[in-house]
Amino acid sequence: MSPPLGRIIIYTKKLDEMAAFYARHFGYTIRRDPKDRIVALDPAGTGAALMLHPAGQRQKEGQVMVKLVFDVPDVAEFCAKAADAGLTFSRPHKADGYTFANAKDPAGNPISVSSRAFRKDGEV
Repeated sequence: MSPPLGRIIIYTKKLDEMAAFYARHFGYTIRRDPKDRIVALDPAGTGAALMLHPAGQRQKEGQVMVKLVFDVPDVAEFCAKAADAGLTFSRPHKADGYTFANAKDPAGNPISVSSRAFRKDGEV
């Protein structure tokens, strides 16, 4: 049996700004332990937890080859609501049976919203 993806660590020098960003725009709950330097972000429903880890002095933010993808049934609608809340995405792009749009978090990491998870059976 393969274990499910449980959490994603994001290294950042902007812990508070990043925590507020993911809480505001994606519904994560911020959880802090005063004895731990990592800030935990729990998803509102199912999905992977995020862990914000302080970046080292030599680490460059936004330089990793990872993109966080959030599943939404209606990309255009989500992007419009996000814009009202201060988060601007690229114009939605059509792909093989789904739509996606891109943005960046406060540390410059690429993020995306995508309807790929909601494709009809048989679509690639």
